[in-house]
Amino acid sequence: MLTAKKKSSPHPLSEYIERLLNNETLLPNSETNLLEVVGILKSYGVVLDAYSNNLIYIAQHQFLVFFPFFKYFNGDINSKKLFQHWWHDRINYEYAEYCMKAMLWHGGGGLDEYLDSPEFEQRAKAVITAKFKNNPFVLAVNKIFPQFLIEQLRVYSYYSGLGQFWRVMSDIFIDLSDLYDEGKITSILEVVNHIKAGLVAAAAQPITYTVTIKDKDYDIIPKSVGLTFLMDTAVPYVEAVFFRGTPFPGTVSYNAQARQIPPVQGNFQYGALYADPLPIGGSGIPPTLLMQDMRHYLPDYLHEFYQKTLRGEDDLRVKICETFQKSMYCVTNAAVVGLMPHSPDTQDPEEQKANQAYLEGWMDRLINSRLHNVNK
Repeated sequence: MLTAKKKSSPHPLSEYIERLLNNETLLPNSETNLLEVVGILKSYGVVLDAYSNNLIYIAQHQFLVFFPFFKYFNGDINSKKLFQHWWHDRINYEYAEYCMKAMLWHGGGGLDEYLDSPEFEQRAKAVITAKFKNNPFVLAVNKIFPQFLIEQLRVYSYYSGLGQFWRVMSDIFIDLSDLYDEGKITSILEVVNHIKAGLVAAAAQPITYTVTIKDKDYDIIPKSVGLTFLMDTAVPYVEAVFFRGTPFPGTVSYNAQARQIPPVQGNFQYGALYADPLPIGGSGIPPTLLMQDMRHYLPDYLHEFYQKTLRGEDDLRVKICETFQKSMYCVTNAAVVGLMPHSPDTQDPEEQKANQAYLEGWMDRLINSRLHNVNK
């Protein structure tokens, strides 16, 4: 009796796997896509510069401050900035903290592992003792709850780590815009290659964190730990913010009985690659803050492009979010190709098989994303 061999069905996103193996991009190349992606990354680069500076300022100057009322002022407190803050005429640094908390909660990478190590705890205790040696009340509370202040230093370590990551990304995006203005970036593939080159160049850049207490430096994350930009901040960031994210209040029920949130943390699909742009502008939607920040720094050519669309500026935040999502697929494209185990054009069958399995693993996670939407 003959039995027919079952042919394995092609991957649902096999088209995109083929694109990557053929040195093409997840986002199709077009003049409009290029204009949108470069323009939004220029604006994003400016905003990330502000986010990065503030996160690093908080990590270095507001650590273990219980009521950091002026943490968003970067040390420059005056009546003009205070009124701008109250009037909400400012950068929304809360979004930067939202991303930091997502990284902290989802973990992953060497930074997460180090923050659970005995070495970190020992260094944290030394900082706590130095900071509060003349404050018997805090030291007494610390004895009763010995992990409370240590956990706060874990949070500040993520402030610093994300700030250092965004510092690199801001420079990459601003440089990209400058090259586009000079006519040296002419395709989506060149955008992806520029981002990939920037990630590779900064891959081994050390991630460190040092605080100063009464003119004495304390290494919380010393260089000797060996944390680096790519594997210990970039990859966990992509995992936490691009893929998993956190459920947006008001869009799903947090009631366990409603079962609208996956019980397994790894199954979260609330990141930038999945988010529906339409709720942008609604209460409790964190990306609204980012879109609001980016709208102030749009290049003229992108602003004019939006003005010529059907609704003009009436749905500007939604348009910015749609464009931003396109740009994040370019960043994801750069990261995926940059981490591919072998060259895409390898002729070795085993290496080709490894590349195929690697890309299928990534595409498995993008099945429910908005990849098809940005390709329309």
